[in-house]
Amino acid sequence: MGETNASALTDEQRGWVDAASREEVNGWIYLRIGGEPFARGFQHGYHVADEFAEALAAYRFMTYEQFGVTFDFFTEAAVRMHKDKIGEELTAELEGIAAGLTAAGVSVGLDDLIGWNAWMELTDYWWPTVADQYAKDQNQGPRGSHCSGFVATGSATADGRIVIGHESFDEFWAGQYFNVMMDITPVEGHRLVMQTVPGYLGSMTDYWITSAGLAVTETTIANFRGYAPDKTPEYVRARRACQYATSIDEWVGLMHEGENGGYANTWLLGDTKTNEIARYEEGLIYQKLDKLTDGAFFGCNAAFDPRIRNLEAVDTGFNDPRQQTGARRQRWMQLLDIYDGRIDVEIGKRMLADTYDPYLGYDNPSSRGICSHYDVDPMHYASDPTAVWNVPFMPAGSVDGKVAAASDVEAMNMWGRVGRADGVAFDAEEFVRQHPLWAWQAPYLKSRPSQPWTYFDQGDTLTQD
Repeated sequence: MGETNASALTDEQRGWVDAASREEVNGWIYLRIGGEPFARGFQHGYHVADEFAEALAAYRFMTYEQFGVTFDFFTEAAVRMHKDKIGEELTAELEGIAAGLTAAGVSVGLDDLIGWNAWMELTDYWWPTVADQYAKDQNQGPRGSHCSGFVATGSATADGRIVIGHESFDEFWAGQYFNVMMDITPVEGHRLVMQTVPGYLGSMTDYWITSAGLAVTETTIANFRGYAPDKTPEYVRARRACQYATSIDEWVGLMHEGENGGYANTWLLGDTKTNEIARYEEGLIYQKLDKLTDGAFFGCNAAFDPRIRNLEAVDTGFNDPRQQTGARRQRWMQLLDIYDGRIDVEIGKRMLADTYDPYLGYDNPSSRGICSHYDVDPMHYASDPTAVWNVPFMPAGSVDGKVAAASDVEAMNMWGRVGRADGVAFDAEEFVRQHPLWAWQAPYLKSRPSQPWTYFDQGDTLTQD
């Protein structure tokens, strides 16, 4: 933001901006905001305006390239379906974000931000239900899966308490913007720390810790089919659940209220007050909640509930080790057995960085590892080109890592790593040179150097290589 924009702030706006803080370390932006909805939204928008503008330009370009319809098309649909379901508090926060962005020189309005927050669930979940209205037998866009995660407790962990970990998978052009660690202290509800993207109400990558002692993450359910346009979007339900729930059951109740099928997930939760963990699979028609005080759950983008997996999703690769979902399901079972009784933060980092290939039986960075490397995978063994990202050398895969122990959650701290969870760098220029089929992404594809794990300690940062 330039001095011209800063000097144009009113005294009230300057007070809001000065009450927030932004810190950059090892590729992360740690942003602390708080207060009334509009004020904290203004802080948010003002402090990440440059990053938001850059990300929006990339999403606009990629949306048209991948779907053949414009970003504005999806924005209009989001406003039509979601605007009256966001609620007074979060609408005010969005209005504040828009005002903060505009004050910093990036002119956007409320409707623009509704479209921005809804992009994931509209492109991946709503669009497949309506695409045949716009073109016959058209390509519905890349069918991705977006994360890998675990939560463990009791005899599975080194100290008998909860450990939770997660890494986001995405196309690199999108995942390069998942580098905001947002610390929100609202007037009502619980304090939240979440990994997110500039301009988002919710995490979207879905890694949260709350002052209620809850830790929350998820892995998407690949190739889920079903969307209820008259219900409440996921980004609203997830934010409300994390801000207001004090227990796993309360969280599930808030998350299920108004379920619309958008961004359907296998949720992994931990409550440090009770040492209980849960796996909550939420489809549009079917839901399943499992809880443990001893053991572990993991997510690999394929639903465990057979009703959701067979009746609400297609081609998930659940039992196919050639597919990244089936391979990761097998590897998680192996890792959780290997490290049973020893899981702590360091073991969590090691598991998220794992590149063992269960199909070939040796270490092999590829789409089939817990830490996926689609960009180096020739896809020799993928038999179904319509399945999850079965495209050779696709610039996609692991884009971060996060881990927290129970003591971290209680202190509102966590570990995070920008870039692949195994720390391997991505050189965009060299990638495009080797794979010129992807040169069309070059203007919006950034290199990512290897970064160390970073410990976020109440907004102060310590690093460990």
